[in-house]
Amino acid sequence: MASVKDISVSAVINLISALVFLLAFAIARLQPINDRVYFPKWYLKGIRASPRSSGSYVNKFVNLDFTTYIRFLNWMPAALKMPEQELISHAGLDSAVYIRMYLLGLKIFVPITLLSFAVLVPVNWTCGETLHHIEDLTFSNIDKLSISNVPSGSKRLWAHVVMAYVYTLWTLYILYKEYKKISTMRLDFLASEKRRPDQFTVLVRNVPPDPDESVSKHVEHFFRVNHSDHYLTQQVVYNANKLAKLVEKKKSYHNWLTYYQTKNERNPEKKQKIKTGFWGLWGKSVDAIDYYTTEIEKLTKEEAEEREKVKSEPNAIVSAAFVSFNSRWGAAVCAQTQQSRNSTIWLTEWAPEPRDVYWDNLSIPYIQLSLRRLLMAVALFFLTFFFMIPIGFVQAFASIDGIRKVLPFLKPLIDMDFVKSFVQGFLPGIVLKIFLILLPMILMIMSKIEGFTSISSLDRRSAAKYHLFVIVNVFFGSIITGAAFEQLDRFLHQSPTEIPKTIGVTLPMKATFFITFIMVDGWAGIAAEILRLVPLIMFHIKNTFLVKTERDREEAMDPGSLNFSVSEPRLQLYFLLGLVYSVVTPILLPFIIIFFAFSYMVFRHQIINVYDQKYESGASFWPDVNRRILIGLVISHLLLIGLLSTKEASQSTPLLIVLTVLTMWFHKFCKGRFESVFVRFPLQDAVVKDTVERTTEPNFNLKEYLQDAYLHPVLKGVDFEVSKEINDEGKNSLVATKRTCRRSSKTVSNGTSEDQKTVSEIQLVF
Repeated sequence: MASVKDISVSAVINLISALVFLLAFAIARLQPINDRVYFPKWYLKGIRASPRSSGSYVNKFVNLDFTTYIRFLNWMPAALKMPEQELISHAGLDSAVYIRMYLLGLKIFVPITLLSFAVLVPVNWTCGETLHHIEDLTFSNIDKLSISNVPSGSKRLWAHVVMAYVYTLWTLYILYKEYKKISTMRLDFLASEKRRPDQFTVLVRNVPPDPDESVSKHVEHFFRVNHSDHYLTQQVVYNANKLAKLVEKKKSYHNWLTYYQTKNERNPEKKQKIKTGFWGLWGKSVDAIDYYTTEIEKLTKEEAEEREKVKSEPNAIVSAAFVSFNSRWGAAVCAQTQQSRNSTIWLTEWAPEPRDVYWDNLSIPYIQLSLRRLLMAVALFFLTFFFMIPIGFVQAFASIDGIRKVLPFLKPLIDMDFVKSFVQGFLPGIVLKIFLILLPMILMIMSKIEGFTSISSLDRRSAAKYHLFVIVNVFFGSIITGAAFEQLDRFLHQSPTEIPKTIGVTLPMKATFFITFIMVDGWAGIAAEILRLVPLIMFHIKNTFLVKTERDREEAMDPGSLNFSVSEPRLQLYFLLGLVYSVVTPILLPFIIIFFAFSYMVFRHQIINVYDQKYESGASFWPDVNRRILIGLVISHLLLIGLLSTKEASQSTPLLIVLTVLTMWFHKFCKGRFESVFVRFPLQDAVVKDTVERTTEPNFNLKEYLQDAYLHPVLKGVDFEVSKEINDEGKNSLVATKRTCRRSSKTVSNGTSEDQKTVSEIQLVF
């Protein structure tokens, strides 16, 4: 069990690490040579000019103005100056709402911390030597500040019950205000947002096959019949995944060719060689420039053949399409209604914005999606419990006394003061963080297999998986396996009825482990985020060997973006820890407050100056954020019920169950009150925006604007056959068809009735 000394050692190590990262960042950001690494967002907006474009030769690389070094921390107040409305215009609503999550943490936990230290800490501390009377129990001085130090059956436990009510009601109040605020922000953002293709477009999936017509014609007929006043155009989805891989591979080979050509120009006497085997580690040694030139020529030929195949073969078109309308109102009606009496076909949803589309998954047959998601659910179950093994291993390092009991031969090494403090105060947190590095990549692959069609939905799905993993493995896994290891000797020599009591007493003692994790992940980890060491190194490597033009230099910049699938679940862990331990072990709360405050400042700076978001969802993730915080609140209630039952205070159980029921009711209330704002677009707002645009821009050609918006990026510039039945204004009153009459059949391929089929077989006058 980590002591105050161990926690102090960990705090010193992590504080020094954080200060080193911050100092390195403060100096590196001032150097002209690093300007594109630390201010890429301004370059992408075309606002910032490179400081290397003028001045002496030395000044193009190193900042010799020493007065700027005196103000090297001015980035901190600068990060807080930009007003929220300006931040939304600058970075988007997603980024602004993400920042508000850290602010939400401060709003919730600052008052809770003040109350806890004013009420609960004195109540716990003044209970005497309760922990000394429990045999074979490992504990530290920090545990005397927790509920563990309160004797069983003591009336002081009612203080914890009362505070649980206060904290819950305060949290629900803040969550309600925040949900209401963000709902209003989303509506205002959508109402004021500039014209975008996704505002007029829906994604149609599971288009039923028709024996007489292509997918393109079939989609056109269906929507010109059923949305005659608002249908404008459509873009079928091509399976260009193989072509995209060829294009990406060709681009990679071009980069390598440029790299070796640059090296050859600098040292022409030395021939550049490369091995043709795996990763260039073995195989035949050949001239690198000749090899990549030949490979690029081959890929160019393959790419041309694949483009022609995608363009000409009917099988390259999948049963999905992007359908655009002449108004937002028409798109909203289509996206938010059922199109056919058969609810499994002609499935419509709002189209993601073009840069948000995940093209690889659009080619997956719709019928496969349910099976894929079932398989991934099973895989997630096994992955979650598989990771219990390393988590349990990590917890073994969280207790020196536990290791000494089970592995006595390590006692001479463990008894060294510095080793003991380092192992208990720093190592568990850093090892756990290392184990979690590869997890987001695995979860994202699983989400892609499930078949989601937008990057934002992939992020939200991966975040849901990660959140489950955080709860089961990082939180419960750390508590249960840690408790079992520490109390192994007691478990082996006590009756089964005493085991729950031992776990209940040990629960608050795990706060020391989580304190070390917070300092590693939330202090040093966040400071490392602002330094951007990997993008800094990669930029200079690319700038040295690949950059020949200004366009190359812009492509070498890696602004990055908010990785919602990782950062949001990680943030939820801090909400969970704060809610659980606010009543149990309040000493943990100041560490969480430091994390929220520091992260708010760092990520605000990154959003203003660095990150370039991949998409804009209008804060559609907020219902998930609110729900997960409430899940943490329910978990805190259930754990407190279990803990108090071991303290002979089971009479408080009904009161805490009321809190749990209240929290669940609050979730249902918020879902009914606000969630529709995040999944539907108000028709009233759609009409207003449509009317304003038609009045201010009466001659705007919307069809031309939308024509290629949803064409696969690798197919841009490829000529496809355009329907001749529709003129440029999309106002042709006739729908031509190649279908033959089948009056004898009772049903047709698209699930419509005979009468509906007959109507669509003739030329319809609108």
